[in-house]
Amino acid sequence: MNISGIIGLVLAFGLIIWGIMSGGELSGFIDPASIAIVVGGTIGALIFNYPVSVLTKIPKMLKVAFLPPKFDPDKYISQMVEHCKTARMKGILALEEAANACPDPFMKTSLMLIVDANESEKVKSMLDDSINFVCERHESNYALWAKGSGVAPAMGMIGTLVGLINMLASLDPTDPNSAATLGASMSTALVTTFYGCILAHLIFTPIGNLCKYNHNQEVLCLQIIEEGTLAIISGANPRFVEEKLRTMLPASHKPKGSAAAASEGGGE
Repeated sequence: MNISGIIGLVLAFGLIIWGIMSGGELSGFIDPASIAIVVGGTIGALIFNYPVSVLTKIPKMLKVAFLPPKFDPDKYISQMVEHCKTARMKGILALEEAANACPDPFMKTSLMLIVDANESEKVKSMLDDSINFVCERHESNYALWAKGSGVAPAMGMIGTLVGLINMLASLDPTDPNSAATLGASMSTALVTTFYGCILAHLIFTPIGNLCKYNHNQEVLCLQIIEEGTLAIISGANPRFVEEKLRTMLPASHKPKGSAAAASEGGGE
């Protein structure tokens, strides 16, 4: 579970509520009409902007944000180094058994491309295309959250304008008591802007960023598999493969262990 994300969300809402109650009453920030305009308007705009195939993935994207899948680059590096050792010691055809037992579909496809003795240029082209398609699918999904973060404040402004128009329309210059309600009417009108900002910056933007972070982690692992596959085709030494794949990780990343510690010595 994404504990830090949940803590941040609870902390943000908690401090906002505390700030409201320290200077006023929480009931002053609850307005059903404003909620209907902002939340309903934002949902309606998203439905209008995106097909059902994307909207039905919202629960899955929420799961990815708060219960993210585990993408461990070290694990993929270790696996590719082991496959490289197998290919060097037992031959390329020995990878077919490993491919059939591989639960990762992308890695399985990559290993089968090696077994089928495809040229490295052809393999690189196919794997690049596969990664690009994954990026396009993911980007079309988490773009929904970026769109929502832009629509929500706009709906908040629309709600504020509706409140101001109604307030001015009901203002009677001949009634001395009419001006007494201006403060309350103005606060109600501004609540919709408040809702729009909350929805944009505490809901849509963080969820979109979390989805994008997990996407980047997945793509990194796919790229590790691709580079490992090309290295195996070139007949590289397992130790060299490990060092090459680790250069794809951040400098601050600490490896969990050397996957090629027992690999054969020598150069490439």
